[in-house]
Amino acid sequence: MSIWANIGQHFAKILLFLFVFCGLIWVIDKLFLAKRHRALGIQKRPIWLEFTADLFPIIAFIFVLRSFLFEPFKIPSGSMIPTLQIGDFILVNKFTYGVRFPVVNKKIIEVGEPKRGDVVVFRYPVDESVDYIKRVVGVPGDVVEYRDKRLTVNGMALTYQSVPYVAPVGEIEQTQLIQQFTQKPLQATQWLESSPMSLGGTAHTIENDPQRSGGFASNFYPEPPFENMENCQYSYTGFTCKVPSGHYFMMGDNRDNSLDSRYWGFVPEKNLVGRAFFVWLNFSDLKRIGSFK
Repeated sequence: MSIWANIGQHFAKILLFLFVFCGLIWVIDKLFLAKRHRALGIQKRPIWLEFTADLFPIIAFIFVLRSFLFEPFKIPSGSMIPTLQIGDFILVNKFTYGVRFPVVNKKIIEVGEPKRGDVVVFRYPVDESVDYIKRVVGVPGDVVEYRDKRLTVNGMALTYQSVPYVAPVGEIEQTQLIQQFTQKPLQATQWLESSPMSLGGTAHTIENDPQRSGGFASNFYPEPPFENMENCQYSYTGFTCKVPSGHYFMMGDNRDNSLDSRYWGFVPEKNLVGRAFFVWLNFSDLKRIGSFK
């Protein structure tokens, strides 16, 4: 699932430019021009100077907030269904995994590391101009096995409990029912995937269609080969991968409709953007506003 393609990174570059440009004007005005104007008895500054200098505190606030604390994203596709829906506007905590310098994404202050079960935004390893969002299922040193559509981490199999599509009578209108069954395959099933150890105690709902083939020979074998691919062994029924140092294994909750680490490999630590934690808006369903896991 890509997020806003590369629009967000272009905006970050523009914001950095405005921060530096307006900041320089603000400093020059405070240290030199203001004193010169007072000495010459000039009471009104040029409009462009006044506007730029007054704009700097606002730009600085937005720059610090977006670059180091929180950044909004919009979900454009369904690879994280049912946890995240198409059209969700989410907030991402950018300091959870360390404070990074904007644009280049270089970590400057160590804070923490991703845990299994975290929903993470990161730069797509194949094209770093694109942001992706997935769930962490493997951290450095973990052995991740996905076989016959079941996930195992470090030899501990996750448990799966079927979650049927059920709603109280009167809660769903007829038009909503029609939309639901035209958008979701009838044979698709939701499962509550959980493990007290493997995913750090996180339990979350995934979509996994038992009617689809679990074969990896034609569907999931990575093309082209990715970095550290020698850490993985593939077969017709699945694969086993050992996560290398400084990397993470990511998977979407919509297992049959997610391009993730099964296809393009591990995510380097340097590509991490932050942890997604809150849906702050969805125009088609305001009830979705709130935190998720």
